[in-house]
Amino acid sequence: MTKLTTNEKILRAAHKLFDREGADAVTMRRVAEIVGITPMAIYRHFANRETLLKRLSDDSFDAAAQDWQARTQDPDVVKRLAALLEPYLDYALAHPHLFEHAFSMQREDARRFPEDFRARRSPTLNVVADALIEGMRLGVLRKDDPWDVAMTLWAHAHGLIALYRAGRFSYDEARFRQFYFASIGRLLDGIKA
Repeated sequence: MTKLTTNEKILRAAHKLFDREGADAVTMRRVAEIVGITPMAIYRHFANRETLLKRLSDDSFDAAAQDWQARTQDPDVVKRLAALLEPYLDYALAHPHLFEHAFSMQREDARRFPEDFRARRSPTLNVVADALIEGMRLGVLRKDDPWDVAMTLWAHAHGLIALYRAGRFSYDEARFRQFYFASIGRLLDGIKA
């Protein structure tokens, strides 16, 4: 077994705190206590709390992007698009605090539509846009602006998840999942050629 570096220990401890209790729980003092170092020692690895939180968000985006990239194999573009929106739901339900911080909180470093997305700065939405571009090129999907359509798909998925997390559905998780995928299917049917 490989021994973790102090940096890795800090990130793991911070991630567990964040996942369990939310961003407010991630203080340099608490993380240091869990890792077994002095609070001042953390500052050798992360300049401040905001830097640590940004790193957690970046790592979460990278992990999500890898999961999304792994789902790009289906030759059926419409099925691939539906499959790409599944990890977003999975992440939101499994890691609600990280999800909220990454996608529902105003942050200075958050990507902005359209410029950051059209510049391909979103490792997750790039995968969706690429599938849309391919589907439009093949004539499976109606010709449109792929970035606008990608944002529409994301906004639809995000809106459903936000409503579910706010208690606006009486469904349990299994029933909500069924509704989510049926709703995504309806949206995808609307963009078919």
